[in-house]
Amino acid sequence: MKRGPVAHIVLWVFFLGMLAMPAIMRRLSSQRRTAQAGELSCQSALARYGFCFQEVSQQAGIHFVHEAPVLDPKLAGIMPEVASMGASVSIVDYNRDGWPDIYVTNSRTGSMNHLYRNNHDGTFTDVAPEMGIADVNKPGTGVSMGAVWGDYDNDGYEDLFLIKWGKPMLFHNDHGQGFTDVTAQAGLPAWINANTATWLDYDDDGKLDLFVGGYYPEDVNLWHLKNTRMMPDSFEYADNGGRKYLFHNLGNGHFEEVSEKAGIKSRRWALACAAADLEGTGYPDLFVANDYGVSELYLNDHGHFHEAGQETGVGFAPKSGMNAAFGDIFDQGKYSIYVSNISEEGVLIQGNNLWVPQDGKTLHYDNLARDLGVELGGWSFGAQFGDLNNDGNLDLFLENGYISASKTRSYWYDFSKVAGGNSSIISDASHWPAFDGRSLSGYQQKKVWINDGAGKFIDVAQAVGVTDRYDGRAIALADLWNTGALDAVVANQGGPLLIYKNVVAPENDWIEFLLEGTKSNRSAIGAQVTLYWDGKEQVQAVMGASGFASENARRLHFGLGKNPEIEKAVIRWPSGIVQRLENLTPNQLVRVKEPS
Repeated sequence: MKRGPVAHIVLWVFFLGMLAMPAIMRRLSSQRRTAQAGELSCQSALARYGFCFQEVSQQAGIHFVHEAPVLDPKLAGIMPEVASMGASVSIVDYNRDGWPDIYVTNSRTGSMNHLYRNNHDGTFTDVAPEMGIADVNKPGTGVSMGAVWGDYDNDGYEDLFLIKWGKPMLFHNDHGQGFTDVTAQAGLPAWINANTATWLDYDDDGKLDLFVGGYYPEDVNLWHLKNTRMMPDSFEYADNGGRKYLFHNLGNGHFEEVSEKAGIKSRRWALACAAADLEGTGYPDLFVANDYGVSELYLNDHGHFHEAGQETGVGFAPKSGMNAAFGDIFDQGKYSIYVSNISEEGVLIQGNNLWVPQDGKTLHYDNLARDLGVELGGWSFGAQFGDLNNDGNLDLFLENGYISASKTRSYWYDFSKVAGGNSSIISDASHWPAFDGRSLSGYQQKKVWINDGAGKFIDVAQAVGVTDRYDGRAIALADLWNTGALDAVVANQGGPLLIYKNVVAPENDWIEFLLEGTKSNRSAIGAQVTLYWDGKEQVQAVMGASGFASENARRLHFGLGKNPEIEKAVIRWPSGIVQRLENLTPNQLVRVKEPS
């Protein structure tokens, strides 16, 4: 029988397909084995640790890869270092639909930021372009370093402050339908080279104020340098960095800069900040982790700050502070503070700090990072406390890895030469040797430390599925799927955004609280919930920022362990109102509006 050309083509395709079939089957078999191995590993982690993580960014429809800034050509030799930040992540329910959304920043001129709307089915859709908060890295305006959300006008919708090396930007949330750039009328400075910011109501007047921590001085344009003397003047006591700003919310869409009047005058190189009431006065205190120097703790005396780092112990020694996170790790109704630094075996061991409050009336901290097992985390960046396995104890998730380039050549020797130089050498970028493709603490394993409830943290990252070796920067925790488990969203410098979905053993219970202020600011930032159950007590605060270049979900998540009996929850609002909740049952989200 004579065959036509179509039949010949079909037979030829079939023949080629048969030839390729073994390779296809091998690939499918390999994928199947990998999936099966992942399932077995997750089952093992569930049995041993009570949870496991599954990286699901691709399945969730998120394919974002961060782009680093490209600065003045005069910095070309050390561009990997000076352009080593900008990857950030913040969680927000921008449209008030009850599902956490994700905002991530990009840092190359002309690159786009992304707002991933939660589709309620495990997937996300980028809506930043239509919302008006994507194209924010335009030439001449600087680039994004982070973002924090807070309802500054108390209309019920979270507004966006964009942290930049360049022109800071404030966007008003138009009831979830879009965002309006209100920077000009807000009265913000023309240029701030900032890496950190947080919303807080520092004077408890019911309106959110804004703290911004400068890194490079504000008169430095990193794309058009006057000269190369723009680096820190010391690796331990640098005080030639950017200003620290406190913007008082005047209630009419305008902010007044009150830093010095409020007692904040430092020019240390700020990298992270967080605010919470550490003294129990009803006013939020402010902690700032500084690069090239000591951490600063600003205690709040009814709207006026005084720097108390030395007297409280947290300013004891200069390091490379890159993280600020609070957690009640001993269930004692008090916050410990975690600050990340640099550790490289055989080269430099600064060690991370876990500042644990001492008993007594006077606020003082001891560094128990070594004793508790969370001191050595490589070149550490963002870290967050959260109960990852719902056993009732706060765990700690840490990102690390500075510059991953060559796997065989290191920049550490040249780095140490610069660090040992005098201030004129350190502060001038022209004196720094070129990187030339070398790594500096690259390809590091992340840390997931679980709290055993008996005073020790144990690293289980590899066992529970956190195996990436990207240059980690920011991490945010959120119950993305509304399942009662804290998922982790990780932003990597020059790398992909990772979504670690948390699978928790079902025998451990949980409860979450979502607060809304009335007399207090509507975001309820600064409110504290103390939960009492099974003879335990744990306090958590609603915060306007946490970690490094990150912001967690607004709702508070408490793991409860097995078969818990909840006694009560006590909420202390920024207004001073104290509210008591009883007859609470586990495994639910409790929505609470401040009583009027």
